[in-house]
Amino acid sequence: MSLSFLPDDIKSALSHLNYNFLTEIRLRRGQPVIIEYQGAYRYLGRYGVSANDADRLYILDISSVLNAATGGCIYGYTEQIKSGFITVEHGVRIGIAGEYVTENGKVNTIKNITSLNIRIPHDVVGCSGSIVNSLFRCGPVSTLIFSKPGLGKTTMLRDIARSIIKLQICNVLIFDERGEIAAIDAYGDGFDLGAVDVVRCYNKKGAIASAVRAMKPQIIITDELYGSDDIAAVKYITDCGITVIASSHVCDKNILKEMPFEYFVELKSINGQPIIYDKNFNSYCDSSADDCARRFSVRG
Repeated sequence: MSLSFLPDDIKSALSHLNYNFLTEIRLRRGQPVIIEYQGAYRYLGRYGVSANDADRLYILDISSVLNAATGGCIYGYTEQIKSGFITVEHGVRIGIAGEYVTENGKVNTIKNITSLNIRIPHDVVGCSGSIVNSLFRCGPVSTLIFSKPGLGKTTMLRDIARSIIKLQICNVLIFDERGEIAAIDAYGDGFDLGAVDVVRCYNKKGAIASAVRAMKPQIIITDELYGSDDIAAVKYITDCGITVIASSHVCDKNILKEMPFEYFVELKSINGQPIIYDKNFNSYCDSSADDCARRFSVRG
């Protein structure tokens, strides 16, 4: 994991920690640095977690961190900034707070930046095992993973993509709107997900139809569904007979029921057991071979 854009004192402090347990770094101008470590928010000190008030590290210059993260070319991230965040190397996502400048009801840019939320992606091989074993033994089915922010939805999608390729040879297209699932950079480097295709852009609705025609996917994996445009894009995918596996921050089950998914998976906590529901939000009963036979008979 590269966090080379951070100030030297913060990088030195982080070197004393286990990155596997680090999920967020929060920088607020003139305030102590706070990290989410081992599932709890803590102050950062010179040698890792702060031991006392005098040991805490402070951040004074936010703009220089953002400038370093973008390689001195923040204007190249203009479209991403309109969404309130940017994604930089290795899938590191940086949320931005400051003065949001709007035009015609939409964010045009952010200026006078006062704080950053740096989210650290993790590649946890095997974390989707219970979902894959319960739902995908007979082949993948359209599934939505939902939870509050920060509980591992993207990590789960990443592992599902890798697991599907191991189960069968098929065309898997990752629609990586935010550059977080595969985190592929301009040189083609990113997480090793196997033989998958990755499309990167900033709008699902405008690009999915082209991707479907160009790449002929059998399965599409994408993240953070929200709003009518995203739902319309997913409906288009399923109308084309393509399986879609996605994630969403939406937790209202009445809203989720309107989405075209066969199964829903709720994440309650990091490393917790996922809760699986059918399309009517009845608790899923893993009926093994009988369920497989029933699914094949419907498809046939």
